[in-house]
Amino acid sequence: MSVQKNNERNDGRNDEQPRPGRRAPLIAAAVAIVAALGVTAAVGLAGGDDTKTGAGTSPVAEVSSDTATDKAATVLDRPFAKPDLVLTDTKGRPFDLRERTKGKPTLIYFGYTHCPDVCPLTMSNIAVAKKQLPKADQDKLQVVLVTTDPERDTPAELGKWLPAAGDPSFIGLTGDFSTIQAGARQIGIGIDPPKKEKDGTVVSMHGAQVIAFSPTTDQGYVLYGEDTTVDDYAKDLPKIIKGENP
Repeated sequence: MSVQKNNERNDGRNDEQPRPGRRAPLIAAAVAIVAALGVTAAVGLAGGDDTKTGAGTSPVAEVSSDTATDKAATVLDRPFAKPDLVLTDTKGRPFDLRERTKGKPTLIYFGYTHCPDVCPLTMSNIAVAKKQLPKADQDKLQVVLVTTDPERDTPAELGKWLPAAGDPSFIGLTGDFSTIQAGARQIGIGIDPPKKEKDGTVVSMHGAQVIAFSPTTDQGYVLYGEDTTVDDYAKDLPKIIKGENP
């Protein structure tokens, strides 16, 4: 399973230009094996130190046997239920994720604003692809960033970061870390609390997948890895909005 490990200093953000995300070798290899054997395989999506902390009971996603290796999307045979989360939005108001996104095509990503590369790149790629949609479809699509670093990612911080990194319409949610961690596990994504090392470096580890939820079933049925490009999203979003397989 892909785990993003981001290091940054406490004395400010890494202002370097976002660079392509790190590879997801385990998932890529699993999908390749599935395609080669023509069978359905189970791939655990939980990350971090879950296997050592006993959190390995995270949901398991089955990768469809007809998933082509040249596609960015992984269609899941066993979709995830939308996380049962009530968090705080960028205006400081309660946000019931299931209720507020019910019946809407929704992309959910767990990340954080101090991330030096993969998180801003992911938000930017989705934002650019979204702008290629017809206006009516742009209005339907819900993009949700749930922070993995709630101590620093206050509602105000998310409210400043999301329009710059992505799009003003993107939804930013924060809250208690344990609640966020439990919600991530509901869709097979492992996250660890940010840790400060002896040299002052803050290390954050979290799964870097985007999960797409269908507007017709409200289930997460498509997974995108951290290497998904603007063109990949632009190609698939019209189908996601209709609840179709990409």
